[in-house]
Amino acid sequence: MTPGNKPSATPPEATAELDIRDSVCPMTFVRVKVALDELAEGDVLAISLNDGEPVENVPRSLKDEGHKVLRLDKQKDGSYRLLAKKGPEG
Repeated sequence: MTPGNKPSATPPEATAELDIRDSVCPMTFVRVKVALDELAEGDVLAISLNDGEPVENVPRSLKDEGHKVLRLDKQKDGSYRLLAKKGPEG
């Protein structure tokens, strides 16, 4: 929290980074799952991904698996940066 008990607009620090812009579906989410397996519950994974299928499917799959999508921001180069918080182990 920031002074005055207002929530901070600053995104959380990423525990790890993963660039899947060179991958195609379904390998995009497979790589994300492998990266998340290395993290502890509550850790944040920053994922760089392309527009199209990856940006449509990866956030949905993360939610389906019990993880939380914190942010999804379009970058200047047209790719996206997604911040995902690892959920509890299933």
